[in-house]
Amino acid sequence: MTSPVFIFDFDSTLVRIETLEALADIALSDAPDAATRKAEIAALTDQAMSGQVDFGTALRRRLELLALRRSHVETLTDRILDEASASIRRNVDFFERHAERVYILSGGFREVIAPLAARLGIAADHVLANDLIYDAEDRVTGVDDANPLSRDNGKPEVIKALNLTGPVVMVGDGWTDAEVKLAGAADRFYAFTEVVNRQKVVEVADATAASLDEVLFAEGVAGRWSYPRNRIKMLLLENIHAAAVERLEEAGYTVETMKGALDEDDLIEAIKGVHVLGIRSKTNVSKRVLEHADRLLAVAAFCIGTNQIDLDAAAAHGVAVFNAPYSNTRSVVELAIGLTIVLMRDVTDKSAAMHQGQWNKSATGSRELRGKTLGIVGYGAIGSQLSVLAEGLGMRVIFHDLSERLALGNARRMRSLDALLAEADVVSLHVDGRKDNADVIGAAQFARMKPGALFLNLSRGHVVDVDALAEAVKSGRIAGAAVDVFPEEPRTNADPFASPLQGLKNVILSPHIGGSTEEAQEAIAEFAAERLLGYLNRGDTTFCVNLPNVQLAEVSRAHRLLHIHRNQPGVLAELNRALSSAGLNILGQHLKTDEQTGYVITDVDRGYDPEVLKVLRDLPGTVRFRILH
Repeated sequence: MTSPVFIFDFDSTLVRIETLEALADIALSDAPDAATRKAEIAALTDQAMSGQVDFGTALRRRLELLALRRSHVETLTDRILDEASASIRRNVDFFERHAERVYILSGGFREVIAPLAARLGIAADHVLANDLIYDAEDRVTGVDDANPLSRDNGKPEVIKALNLTGPVVMVGDGWTDAEVKLAGAADRFYAFTEVVNRQKVVEVADATAASLDEVLFAEGVAGRWSYPRNRIKMLLLENIHAAAVERLEEAGYTVETMKGALDEDDLIEAIKGVHVLGIRSKTNVSKRVLEHADRLLAVAAFCIGTNQIDLDAAAAHGVAVFNAPYSNTRSVVELAIGLTIVLMRDVTDKSAAMHQGQWNKSATGSRELRGKTLGIVGYGAIGSQLSVLAEGLGMRVIFHDLSERLALGNARRMRSLDALLAEADVVSLHVDGRKDNADVIGAAQFARMKPGALFLNLSRGHVVDVDALAEAVKSGRIAGAAVDVFPEEPRTNADPFASPLQGLKNVILSPHIGGSTEEAQEAIAEFAAERLLGYLNRGDTTFCVNLPNVQLAEVSRAHRLLHIHRNQPGVLAELNRALSSAGLNILGQHLKTDEQTGYVITDVDRGYDPEVLKVLRDLPGTVRFRILH
């Protein structure tokens, strides 16, 4: 079967700009009527690309408006490589390997196109474009009128003159590209919509391509990816920061967002056809949800905890789970310090009284942090950083943790929780959300605390018996409390909230905002998005919380086979036997296991029989199999 000949438009296809509009920004930067002329140029571009105005007429009128000089063109030429479309940059290898069957066909200008063509390995005689004409003073006076590309329906004429063998595939965004198919000069026409979507062009196209990956997949040609990124659907719930959406869409994925959380039944319905799910703390990904997830590859928790996800069930279905364990640490620590100061000074009640017109200037019950003992329960990323800041404010720090932790500064480890409670003036909880931590602090623990101590919970709602805390505050045993997390929390801001802690003296209630700063949410979005991209694009499971961790480099000029399986004897031997039988040369291989799951990553030469993929998917013990180019 003859390989197709690919013909690419340039503006808004190979590059994300329209050349004449970019030249307008350069040439008209100091013109007093720049805005008016730019608007007219943009309108002419759109009309020509939509088939409303003759291309040759629009080209010449735009050149008149621009009054270009050679220096303007050279300025754009110098930076044109930076303007390459995202999916083109991803697939440079495709152009280099198929350069002899790739042409660039454009109504734009050869000297602007040349640098990108060279970068893609496309020969100069495969660049078909207009040539600018200059006068003796380097002013652009027009284009070569003898070139068919300077007038309407020029592209079909040029292609027919090439006498190409094999199917001709036209890829472009404008009406002049659609004319190629309509004139019978191309066998297939893809309306390229990664940069701009022109409805009239889409309507006459054989197919729409949101990226070059889509074209290569449809044509059966190996590109950067074995499956088009835009066909991989991501669903992000709970108002995840826009930085994550931007990063994932920039990488070519299709992202849908929702502001609130979903209950189990709604999530089961929403997750159909979804490859990646992003959540925060209010959405529960249960075993039942995972059983109904027909395409799910990964779940990202855009927060610290993962107790809202059934990690064992996710691993059993080959679904990788990632979180952002450190990104909001500073935000939580700063809130804990601030709340401690406010509780020490009874600021909340004094402020409420002031709003009611009551002036209560008194030092009674107001204390400084300096010299007080802070007891930290849970000395992980947040607890240890809180330790450092509190000590810097003059507090004495003690801590308790079930794991061995290195004490920072002058902090002292307490071997038992009871010992810490008896000694601390302020107790701050920073434990994780595992089920074993339910009701770690209840009536018995409050009874062991120093009379008049303060209590903070910025960790998980279920670790504290809130009824017991309410009683301890009412009795005066606890002089004040700050609670940011609750056993039952509203799914959305519109849902009601109720707690036995409401209305109590010197009790601060906040709506789970410990990590909700702009800085933290952006950092979480960037970290979790990068972990997802590492897994989807490379198979990298670094920081994955439920599958073996394997750090991987980018795969280049090879296929990467990703095989997740139950940890049982003989899987690796069977896999390698299948690869050997198919005649595949193994370039590199990684294996990592935990008690439940094994993960094998194999890089092989490009040539392979597609039938081998079915064999690998059907190996005993296989949980999930993926292939990456």
